[in-house]
Amino acid sequence: MTDGERTGAVGGAVAAGGMSVELPLWKAISYFRVLALSYALLRYLDAYLYFLHPVAGWIFLGTLTLWTLASTRAFAGPQRCTWYVLGTDLTLAVTGIVMSGLTDDPVRISHGAPTLPTIWAAGTVLGFAGKGGWRWAAAAGSVIGVANILGHGGLTGDNIHNIMLLMVAGCAIGYVIELARASEATLTRALHDGVLQVLALVQRRGAELAARPADGHPGAGREGGDADFAELGRLAGEQERALRALMAGGPIPGQRPPRCGAEEPQDLTALLGGYADERITLSAPGSPVLLPARAAGELAAAVGAAVDNVRRHAGERARAWILVEEEPQTVTVSIRDDGPGFAPGRLGEAERAGRLGVSQSIRGRLLDLGGTAELYSAPGEGVEVELRVPRKGSDDRSADD
Repeated sequence: MTDGERTGAVGGAVAAGGMSVELPLWKAISYFRVLALSYALLRYLDAYLYFLHPVAGWIFLGTLTLWTLASTRAFAGPQRCTWYVLGTDLTLAVTGIVMSGLTDDPVRISHGAPTLPTIWAAGTVLGFAGKGGWRWAAAAGSVIGVANILGHGGLTGDNIHNIMLLMVAGCAIGYVIELARASEATLTRALHDGVLQVLALVQRRGAELAARPADGHPGAGREGGDADFAELGRLAGEQERALRALMAGGPIPGQRPPRCGAEEPQDLTALLGGYADERITLSAPGSPVLLPARAAGELAAAVGAAVDNVRRHAGERARAWILVEEEPQTVTVSIRDDGPGFAPGRLGEAERAGRLGVSQSIRGRLLDLGGTAELYSAPGEGVEVELRVPRKGSDDRSADD
């Protein structure tokens, strides 16, 4: 069975923020909201004396300023930009448009005077586009358009023109983000089902061949043969861990400058941090969980293989929990999801059929570290994966490598 070949899941896929091409768009939306707020303040500063109720306008713009600054970080990506945030944004935009019709001079309105939020309302539509695609952008644009028609100026040529620009821009951005997400999903599946599993297999086979007795392989007696197999396996393992970390948005193992002497310990919690998001909860000790770099990288990659399946196969609303437990002799990481689970024996059937994703990506890694990997599941009860690594065994194996 491949890592994602069952319904119910052992783990997740690409953490948002990993290999994402949409994040620059979110950053642009965040900057746009701040710039649009500045424009709205300058426009009102230039025209507030012409308003019938200028104080009300300042109160609204003060509120808009506080909200924009407070929500800037939320607009950094789709995980933080929740539907609650977008709903509040839309409410403020509509409120400002309606207030414009009540506080501004009717003569100014009839001549096309801008609303209180002006182009800031476009940021709301772009936020909906980033979160839900072009359909949600169209819905938000329609609400703002109706507010413009009913609350500020009526059905005028200027209003129709502005609404059309808002709808076109929002739907275009939403469509581009949908395409980007589909492309990322295709790339992730290709990497996960092909490149990552091949690298894991090369790593494991290289270690097995290097460990055979001198007469156990064709290269027996040739000086350097075992070292070549070991080096090939090590390089494949490093590349797979780096690729998984890149896909998950976490730190890439081995990128920190090495120290002289023994292998530098790495904080397992830091390596696992890239997997946490609105669906994946990470719980770990308050202090760093230090393991040799190789052991920490292998364990983090095994957790990534488990998290991959949660995101891909446990369902869009499924949640998962990663628990890190540190003991004097061992480190244990448990990954549990609330997906539909799978029937007993299905994992064995998949392995006998040659689908070795779980065996290679999870169990094989832990065996190489002298640890264990246990998987528990039943229909309707989700899946739990328990990974256990001995501290002493990890140190010894790392030193041998």
